[in-house]
Amino acid sequence: MRKLRLGRTNLKVSGSGFGALPIQRVSLEEADRILKKAYYGGINFFDTARMYTDSEEKIGCALSGVRENIIIATKSHAKDKKTLREHLETSLRDLKTDYVDVYQLHNIKELPDENDKEGLYSGLIEARDSGKARYIGITTHRLDVALQAARSGLFDTVQFPISSISEERELEIIRVCRELDVGLIAMKALSGGLITNAASAFAFFRQFDSVVPIWGIQREEELEEFLEMEKNPPELDETLREVIRRDREELAGNFCRGCGYCLPCPIDIDIPIAARMSLLLRRAPHEPFLERDWLEKMELIAQCKNCGQCKERCPYGLNTPGILKEMLDDYREFYRKHRS
Repeated sequence: MRKLRLGRTNLKVSGSGFGALPIQRVSLEEADRILKKAYYGGINFFDTARMYTDSEEKIGCALSGVRENIIIATKSHAKDKKTLREHLETSLRDLKTDYVDVYQLHNIKELPDENDKEGLYSGLIEARDSGKARYIGITTHRLDVALQAARSGLFDTVQFPISSISEERELEIIRVCRELDVGLIAMKALSGGLITNAASAFAFFRQFDSVVPIWGIQREEELEEFLEMEKNPPELDETLREVIRRDREELAGNFCRGCGYCLPCPIDIDIPIAARMSLLLRRAPHEPFLERDWLEKMELIAQCKNCGQCKERCPYGLNTPGILKEMLDDYREFYRKHRS
């Protein structure tokens, strides 16, 4: 598999990275099979986080025997240095390693104070100086923060949502990171699953030799598709460019990316799915969403207490309660038409 240089870290990472958030949803045995298949298929870059429940543990169980051959990036959502240190120790234990290659602050809304001796940045430096983290970085859903981090000179890597439907202003992060030799990791490479033509997304990223996409992988067939494309890369021809154009038209504007930072919901609305329901009904097989269990899940929206927690947590600043109500109205109409 082709390798990309991750900025000034000089780490040589696989052109397709493994996004390990989804494996928290599968059994330990299934995760073990998928992770080992990814490794033996040529993937050496695995991105996880302390927040991803047992994702780190699954990576540790599956890949500790080949630790010297893989590159692990993980994240902490800590708000202070003490918690950051505790998160790192837990991550190292679960990953069955004594160091991580890239340690990242998770989904930050502003850069930490580099001069605060008890702050998060000081904690990152401590982790690096102790040898428990080789390089340090941030992840964010905010373009201004991503650009500030890249230009600050404080971080080795930046992780930001990039996909084939990204706006030109968002793609500016690619140029800035390349010029400043900051490793750029692209999350949400399939826009939270709304980009259904993986070949178009894959071909889009092949244009850049300084961006490492991490594909969120939950099923073996998904992994096989990316491994096959690494062997036989699709060309970004006019057919795939037309797919991207249509995706940009349909997915333009404010829509839920399914990141899940809005959770938990006090009344258990499955917000990452429910807030995208109109798109999912029309861009994916809709039959599973018309079963009784999904009808009941969507009807929970009618009980929304407007507590505002989901809106406050949304990294994209979306009016989540308003979107949910729109989705419920559209779902009810779609349900009547297709189940009557």
